[in-house]
Amino acid sequence: MKLITSRKLLKLKSISHGFFNRSGGKSKGIYKSLNCGPGSDDKKSNVKKNLRIVKEKIGRNIDNIYLLNQTHGNKFIYLNKNYKFLKKRPKVDAVITNQKKLPIAILTADCAPILLCDQNAKIIAAIHSGWKSAFRGIIGKVIKFMIKKGCNKKSIFAAIGPCINQKHYEVREDFFKKFIKKNPKNKIFFKRRKDLLFFDLPKYVRSQLIFNRIKNIDLINIDTFENKNNFFSARRSLRLKHDDYGRNISIIMLN
Repeated sequence: MKLITSRKLLKLKSISHGFFNRSGGKSKGIYKSLNCGPGSDDKKSNVKKNLRIVKEKIGRNIDNIYLLNQTHGNKFIYLNKNYKFLKKRPKVDAVITNQKKLPIAILTADCAPILLCDQNAKIIAAIHSGWKSAFRGIIGKVIKFMIKKGCNKKSIFAAIGPCINQKHYEVREDFFKKFIKKNPKNKIFFKRRKDLLFFDLPKYVRSQLIFNRIKNIDLINIDTFENKNNFFSARRSLRLKHDDYGRNISIIMLN
């Protein structure tokens, strides 16, 4: 198992965090081995064992990891002292909390995981940011709420974890037109190669953080598609004609 960390977030002693790769787990076959996705068709017992491994790695005396039922939307949930672990995971794509010893997590398989922290306000957040969620403004909504709860944009640190990079993210013309219609300047996130069009997801996600005046940003430049032995990738699984795919987990917790 390799736990990838952000250099900027490591400076914050009040949190524990990490972007986990796919090694060191119990799952077999196409889910080998640290598949943390309850929504996958993997054996539920293996997913539970994998989540237990992650939990033990991130810190001691932790009851559970707070997971979401991600829908590629722009909704989030805020967990205060009255939070509860529900039988059904909430259908949102981001989670914010001020509670200590409560690890919050995002599951991805090419989408960009974003971890945020304001150490002064003692508030953290985790965002599942595929193109749809980013396009629909989830990043701005989360930051706006964090500010409402006492955070300062100057003291918010953000880390963008491993996700699919531009050279492997082929898109169609209507995808391109959707972004250009929203803002002609979005053209910078696309590159044409021969007759094909490619989208730069990490760069677009980073631009949304910058647009919301977040300056302390760490972009971990690791391509989930390219690193087949290290990360799950939905696009790679589709190309290989697999029926399903595992999920990488990214996690943050106030100590």
